[in-house]
Amino acid sequence: MKDSKFDFWCARILRGLVPAAAAVWIVLTPHNACAQTGPKPDWSWLPALRVATEADYPPFNYYNEEGQLTGFNIDLAHAICKELGVECEISAAEWNTLIPSLKKNEADAIFASLTISAKSLSEADFTNRYYSTPARFAAKIGSPLTGISVTELLGRKIAVVKGTAHEAFLRDFFGGAKIIPYSTPAEARNALKNGQADLLFGDGISLMFWIQGTDSAHCCEFKGKGYAEPRYFGDGVGIAVKKGNPRLREVLDYALARVKASGRYEELMLRYFPLPLY
Repeated sequence: MKDSKFDFWCARILRGLVPAAAAVWIVLTPHNACAQTGPKPDWSWLPALRVATEADYPPFNYYNEEGQLTGFNIDLAHAICKELGVECEISAAEWNTLIPSLKKNEADAIFASLTISAKSLSEADFTNRYYSTPARFAAKIGSPLTGISVTELLGRKIAVVKGTAHEAFLRDFFGGAKIIPYSTPAEARNALKNGQADLLFGDGISLMFWIQGTDSAHCCEFKGKGYAEPRYFGDGVGIAVKKGNPRLREVLDYALARVKASGRYEELMLRYFPLPLY
């Protein structure tokens, strides 16, 4: 969709000048793209976007079998650069050097699944979030559980990793269950797989790839919805820019909303994530 036509219809929808039936597409667009696009900023001062990432967090950023840096974050960076019509200069570095690279002006933006939190906000500014990692329940295939509720889980054994936000969430909202903390994610997953627990509660993305992978022996499936309460699981993931750089943040927010509205964001989600996150 050309810029002028996109902006024209967004403006009419937001003013209530388009019948609801004709505006269904906007509801289906991730994060309500029209509401977030806003006025088109000027980025004539940006000939290229220097992107910093790291290379050991598949499927978000990693080296493939051909030695090429790839992943969801990498493809999203390319999509944003294409939207802006600028060169994309992407380099991988160690995780603990990413924020310093912004401060030293060695990079313009970080695409590396950096969580928006009080700590990270003290060191960098962030765009609107582009995804969040929900917490999910998993159960054995064929489990007698029909749903997830406080009543349904009363007395049920739930495996979780000790000392995590997931354990804190369970104790606050599912205190009637028998919560069994394990030292590592592998131990918690094995407890479900081997029948020592009725459910497993943890990071939705990690669980997704375990469920789909060979290690689970296809024993299990998601149960119920995803949970994304910021108090426990943060405010999601955004693109980090140098603190005090609102001009670049505005440009990236605009481009991110356009990528979502075009359907390219949804294509990337379907390409990299075999199961719905929520």
